[in-house]
Amino acid sequence: MAKKSKIKKTLVEQILTKANIEHQGLQINALEGDIPSQISREQIYKTLALKGDKTGPVIGILPITEHLSEKKLAKVSGNKKVSMIPQKELEKTTGYVHGANNPVGIRQRHAFPIFIDHSALSSETMIVSAGEIGHSIAIAPQALADFVDAQFADLKEGELES
Repeated sequence: MAKKSKIKKTLVEQILTKANIEHQGLQINALEGDIPSQISREQIYKTLALKGDKTGPVIGILPITEHLSEKKLAKVSGNKKVSMIPQKELEKTTGYVHGANNPVGIRQRHAFPIFIDHSALSSETMIVSAGEIGHSIAIAPQALADFVDAQFADLKEGELES
């Protein structure tokens, strides 16, 4: 009898399971454009790490189809300006490489402010990285926000920029 290959849960999935937070592990590599046909690109959210001039690191989460408004993130996070953390400093700052940043893992290690684009609230589930490239989780936006102490805000470029 052939042994069924079980996909190992990432640390993020283990943390969510232990906390009884409903989620679903997925094999998606959005960086490579490897997205199953039943998943809409608008459901997939990227976790961006930026540095604020007043608060230090700040996390912005928005659909992979959108561009982050640094001006809006700066305003909601209490900074005058924010800028992307250079890739070479990313792992040292968040603990994750580019493409694996995720709000659950970051919150476990750091108390960085986390902001999720309010568009997530219009979906039953959102998909974020599970802490390893090629691994993601589908989770209810409010459940994620509650677990990582995130706030919802308008983070997308182009919507009523001032």
